[in-house]
Amino acid sequence: MSKLGIMTSGGDAPGMNAAINAVVKAANYYELEVMAIQYGFQGLIDGEIYPLDSNEFENITDKGGTILKTSNSRHFNEAIEEKKALNALNKYDISTLVIIGGEGSFKAANTLHQQGVKVIGIPATIENNFAYTEYAIGFDTTVNTILESIARIKDTNLSHDKTSIVEVMGQNCGDLALYSALAGGGEIISTPENKLDLDAICAKLSTRISNGRRDNLIIVSENLHDIDELQKGIEETLDISVRTSVLGLLQRGGHPSAFDRRIASRMGVAAVELLKDGHSGKAVGIRDNKIINVDFSDVHTKVKDKQENYRLAEILSR
Repeated sequence: MSKLGIMTSGGDAPGMNAAINAVVKAANYYELEVMAIQYGFQGLIDGEIYPLDSNEFENITDKGGTILKTSNSRHFNEAIEEKKALNALNKYDISTLVIIGGEGSFKAANTLHQQGVKVIGIPATIENNFAYTEYAIGFDTTVNTILESIARIKDTNLSHDKTSIVEVMGQNCGDLALYSALAGGGEIISTPENKLDLDAICAKLSTRISNGRRDNLIIVSENLHDIDELQKGIEETLDISVRTSVLGLLQRGGHPSAFDRRIASRMGVAAVELLKDGHSGKAVGIRDNKIINVDFSDVHTKVKDKQENYRLAEILSR
């Protein structure tokens, strides 16, 4: 191999720095020179590239965000931008790439793979919206961040017999809402996979209130409901007071959990070893606690089966 490039792309996720550290350390172990590409695909297009050594990455594993910076990859498939990216890779003698990011990043990575660049993808997205892997880097940390916020809200709900609506990220995948509800006692959840309308939410709330449960938590995925309208509709239908909280970017940052650091490290080493062995066009992941890899073309071909989790959530909401 010639030089190995590494970048982070798309939305930042806790654990990206742990993956960067693992890639750099593994590359050094196999005596490969590493080049950092800053600001994702935009940085690649603009030539924001410089050499790295492992000493620059001591003590970053526990840091949130990404020290390589990041940007959106949505314009990358334009031919002129693709050509600029390929020219930059040739200029810096980079023939292999590790790209840490989400769905859009993998699509752009596949474009480079089809142009002859050897590329391996590492999944990092707080929404956990990849179907081929059980977990993406950042998801576990984000669930724990949401749980900390929910715990505080539930204390106030209990003290005042209040109902609260909490909006979490996940406009294309409801895992954050679902897992947070299972672990944090969210009694009613509405997600892209299992959207509840106003009537269904009010019916569930009415049943709980009739059973003496006056403190209630509704967790909804972002952009699924107009939560101001949802609040108003519940208040008018059930004659109760409702509060709303939008967690927003609070969910993205923070120190990555031990779980995220561990899988990020495992995935980072696996990515380098795949490139060392001549593989390309693959995404690493984790299933049954084993590191796997699939072709980019197979990343989104299967739908996650979440029915057991939704059934569990229904039982626990009683």
